Amino acid sequence: MLDAATKAVTHSTGKSRTDLDTDEVFQLAMLHLIQIVGEAATKTSPALRQQHPEIPWPNITGTRHRIVHDYSAVDLDVVWDVLTIHLPALIPQLSAIVPDNTAS
Repeated sequence: MLDAATKAVTHSTGKSRTDLDTDEVFQLAMLHLIQIVGEAATKTSPALRQQHPEIPWPNITGTRHRIVHDYSAVDLDVVWDVLTIHLPALIPQLSAIVPDNTAS
């Protein structure tokens, strides 16, 4: 989740809402990364979700389901909010619970 969220925020930095409408590759990449965040959320244990109620698990998985199953009706305004508001807020929350794998 953390990796895909970080990639989405990194690649959307410097982009505009108009870019999401007009740059098909950018749009597809962002939708894919958001899907990955949601898919990874579905793979988390119920215990982890219960330990971290500050993370909006149902919203994350619901967004993934909407993109995957109702892709023709995806609201790009919502996608933009995910990229510019929700994922930037989620990254520090995930960073706080993900073990640091850089230490060996």
